[in-house]
Amino acid sequence: MALLQDTRLLLRKVKDLRCLTPRRNRVKEKWATTRAKYPPTSLALQHFDATYGVELGKLWPSVRVALLSERKYGALLNNYYHGAALEDFEAQGCRDFISDRDTEGRVFFFIISTGQPCTEQESDVAGAEESSGVSMKKSDIDGQRLSPLQLSPNIKCVVFPRGDITRFKPARPDVCGLLGYYLMDAASVLPCLALDVQEGHSVLDLCAAPGGKTLALLQTQSIRFLCANDVSVSRTFRLRRVLHSYVPTQFLTDQTLRITSFDGSKWGEIERNTFDRVLVDVPCTTDRHSLTEDDNNIFNKMRTSERRRLPQLQLELLLAGIQAACPGGEILYSTCTLSQIQNLRVVEQAVQLAQENHGISLQVVDLRPLTHMFRKTFHFTPDLHLGEMVIPHLAANFGPIYMCKLRRLT
Repeated sequence: MALLQDTRLLLRKVKDLRCLTPRRNRVKEKWATTRAKYPPTSLALQHFDATYGVELGKLWPSVRVALLSERKYGALLNNYYHGAALEDFEAQGCRDFISDRDTEGRVFFFIISTGQPCTEQESDVAGAEESSGVSMKKSDIDGQRLSPLQLSPNIKCVVFPRGDITRFKPARPDVCGLLGYYLMDAASVLPCLALDVQEGHSVLDLCAAPGGKTLALLQTQSIRFLCANDVSVSRTFRLRRVLHSYVPTQFLTDQTLRITSFDGSKWGEIERNTFDRVLVDVPCTTDRHSLTEDDNNIFNKMRTSERRRLPQLQLELLLAGIQAACPGGEILYSTCTLSQIQNLRVVEQAVQLAQENHGISLQVVDLRPLTHMFRKTFHFTPDLHLGEMVIPHLAANFGPIYMCKLRRLT
């Protein structure tokens, strides 16, 4: 009996000792056996080193460092907000990069090869002589006069000075419950500016969620009708919440806005030859997210087939957007990746297939005036033969954003 009592006492002491001992010193942590040996962020970095090291050459080391560093944001100002948001930001040292653009970029008409300005009449003549071929690259139009890029005066996006990584505070609602600004990568505003929305235009945002670019388009206050689509129903709900947080209800009626959840790649079967402007901001590898977040990472081994299919999906979406545009309308293709396969190659294939399969002739619109305007704010890839691309840089850590504009001729 005494032996049994001693045994119980000993077990009790061991139990008490275990309670006082830190768990990490008692057992091997479970995550040590279940954690992936190569997390998605590591796989993404390996992939980017192999591909972008070749595509970007000497630029890649600096871009790599910037991608792995904290990104910069811009604050897209809400024109429907009842308050003095711009004045508050200016007091903090911020500036509206859209209005504070390079004066050389404001030249309406110029000749690329000589840099000499020309008259509007000369530009009209040159415009009449533009090629009507299937495609046009920058090298094909050197020496031709470029048309003006008319930026909406209503879109405003403020940023902190170069090298300043101060974070924006969360936006606060006004008396009507509307937020004063939307935080986003400032380079993401460029596709909306390049789309050149004019008064009375009908616009299709084919892959609209989460809603930053849709909101920027609405800030032009020029759109007659906007259709915002996203294949994901849950992301469409998020899009609705964003719009209702920034835009008064009277501007979100069925007569001016339609939000849908269709497969964007099938849009050519739904509406053809309809819209004046089409934004095709396609799903991509989202390079910065892939390098910094393991959650919802496209480089997860379970999503390998999805990642490999991205270029085909992007091509289908761009072709659908081309069909949705009316003759004379314009299409803006954009991604947030540095990948040539997802950028230039998709555009080249789409231009060719649109002609061969649908009889649609397209013309590439040169966006070099845009890069001249905003070279004080962003770093652009030099000598890109098709489209323009913002590349991350430590002093201006925006992007990556690729964009290419097409004009439908027939």
